[in-house]
Parts: sequence; structure tokens; C-alpha cells
Amino acid sequence: MTSRRTRIRVLAGAAVLGSVSALAAPVSAAAGSHGGRAQGGAVVSVEQAADLTAREVAGELRGTFDSSQVRYGVTAYRVTYRTTDSTGAPTTASQLVVLPRNGTRHLSTVSWLHGTTVYRKDVASQDPKSDDRLTALLFASTGRAVSAPDYVGLGSGEGFHPYGDPGATVAASVDGLRAARTLAHREGRELKRNVQVSGFSQGGPATMLVGRALQQEGADRYFRLGALAPVSGPYHLSAFEAAAADDKIEKSGIYLAYFVTAWNRMYGLYTSPGDAFRAPYADEVEELFDGYHTTRQIVDSLPAASEDLFTEDFLNKIRKPDGVLKDKLRPMDNTCDWRPDVPVQIFHGRGDKDVDFTHATYCADQLTRNGAAPRLTDVGDHDHNGSLRQALPRIVRFFDESAKTG
Repeated sequence: MTSRRTRIRVLAGAAVLGSVSALAAPVSAAAGSHGGRAQGGAVVSVEQAADLTAREVAGELRGTFDSSQVRYGVTAYRVTYRTTDSTGAPTTASQLVVLPRNGTRHLSTVSWLHGTTVYRKDVASQDPKSDDRLTALLFASTGRAVSAPDYVGLGSGEGFHPYGDPGATVAASVDGLRAARTLAHREGRELKRNVQVSGFSQGGPATMLVGRALQQEGADRYFRLGALAPVSGPYHLSAFEAAAADDKIEKSGIYLAYFVTAWNRMYGLYTSPGDAFRAPYADEVEELFDGYHTTRQIVDSLPAASEDLFTEDFLNKIRKPDGVLKDKLRPMDNTCDWRPDVPVQIFHGRGDKDVDFTHATYCADQLTRNGAAPRLTDVGDHDHNGSLRQALPRIVRFFDESAKTG
């Protein structure tokens, strides 16, 4: 993708910050107003990743996603920006920002939040063929600006990925929107205030977290929540991890090992790997989830079943969490426990064997109890990744409708 008429423009260090500050005073003011994160969203570097005609976008999508909704060409950028990690400490993150080539100055904005990713290069800003890159191209080709953050610790960002941490997830996503606004401004474009938020798998609860932060928590002075469209998310995380402990989902051991090693780094779930993992895997499992090993390398090195990878005592702790694990799971069991003031459509497939359809009804029930009126759409008997392919055309239409009524 990047070979077609791609021109590279790298702006780094003080030169970038100096050029950005003159263009984006509103963004800097907003960043400085929330939680003392004065640099949140400040752009560190920009590199053009692709420049595609509408026909070329359709060609990239063909065979993976429905290309019938493509209307415009797009220009995509890799953007590195300042944000905070799971401890609240300053760090950098990367994202893909995509702008439509439609001649429109004022653009609607989509925040696209990706699913579980273990290898740091399997993200929208790095992999031209990833589903997340293609999803961002699709949304932009319908006339929207797209911010697709890689999250902390993935892409070219610093440190490790704090898998599922709510604070780092919101920070990277909201700061990504600020950085996207800065880039758009420099390109002579303006992003509208209302943000349509969507995400898949891990990005499902992330969608709800970011939506709540924008609507209720004053995450940004400029951006406002416009619509929510989560896809196939584990909204009841404690139940999801318990199902993984019981080997009720595909590749349970891999999912659970990623979760456990990441949360141990953040919250201290075990004293040594041998407390959680069986031999000989205890000696290598943490290194495998360092962000530099591919999914294939991990799958080839670890058993797929949790019962073969973990000690029985530790699996019991996952099945019936207490202490710090129970406390940290609680927010991730309640990402839907609020009342959005915008249209909400939840997408899920009944054929999903990774994240059961009951997670969608769980989210819808929480929203309904708070007085919201979510629309729950069953995309059919499709597997986890297939549910995304079925949902995306519907999300485009939903966002079109919600923009008219918002």
C-alpha cells in the first residue's frame, strides 16, 4: 500500500512541537485542562503512510471487507503523540490518522479502537494489510476523518501494552483524537466536535469507556460524543476470563496468558511465573508476551488449553477472583453501566466462539437499566472476525443516520 505515490514527511522532536503549537492552540488548551496532562495529544512525529484513490481503496478492501460504500480517496498518516501509561506517567503512543480526499474542510470524526493484539506491529499504523488499517480506510473513504490509535505499548509507542487497562485505553484514545485534530488543522481541515466511536473485541469495552469519558468525565474541552457502535466485545470481563479458565473459548490459554502477564505487570497477580504457569512454560511465557513476538510464535510455543498452561490453583483464582484482581476487574465489568445521551448500536454474531453473544445482551441490559435505548444487532452465525466483516457496512449506515439526527 505504501508504495503507491507515497511521500514521506517526518517531523520530529522540537521542530514538530514548535510547528504544532502555532496551529493547535485549542488542542493544547484542552489537553492542559484535564488531569494536569499538559502534553496529552501533542504531536511528536508525522509520516505519510498512504495516498490512495477511491478505486485503490476499494481494491485494498476487496476480499476482506465490503467495498461498495467507498466514495473517496484517502490520505493516511502515521502519527506519534504524547499520552500517559497505566500509571499515569508520560509516554508516547502511535496511531493511524486517515483523511478523506473529498475537498470538505469540516469533517466528521470516527475513533476506531482495535481488538486484542499481541505483536506490536500488527496494528493500523504499521501493517498495511491489517483489518484495522482496512477499517480505517473504509471509514475515511465514506468522508470521515479517522483516528485509529494503536494504544500504549503497541505500534511505535514506548513500553509494554497494559492490556485492557481503562486509564491507559482512554488516555491513548482521547489524546489520539487531539493529535488527529492537530494534523487535520495543519492540512487545512477541521474536525467536527461530535465523535463517532466504534471498536472491535477488546475495542468493544474500550468504545464504551471512551464514550463515557467524552460524555460524562470531561475528557476533552472540544470533542463531544456523537454515537457508539461497539462490536463483539467482552463487556463482562470477569465472566470472559472465567470462561477462558474453563477452556470454553477458542485458544483459551493464549487469551488468558496475555491477560495474566499484562495484569501481573500492572497489579501483581503472582510473585513468580511458577505460581501461575506450569513447567516448562513458566520460564518463557512472560518473554513471549513482550510485544516483539508474533501471534504465530506464541501459538507455536504455548498450549492452547488453559488447563495445560496454568496451575489449577491459579485457575481457581481466575474463576473466583478476590483481592486486587476482583477490584481491577470491576470497572471492566461495568463499561456499559451508564446512560449515553447519543445513539448506541451494539453488534455481535451468535456464531462467535471467542466472545459469547451473552456479552452483548449483558451490555445492552446495563445500558437499558440506566435509561438508555441501545439497539442490539445480531449479525448472524459468524465467527469472531467474521462478525466484524458483517458489522462494518451496518456501522457506516448507522453513523450516517446518527449524524443526521445528532
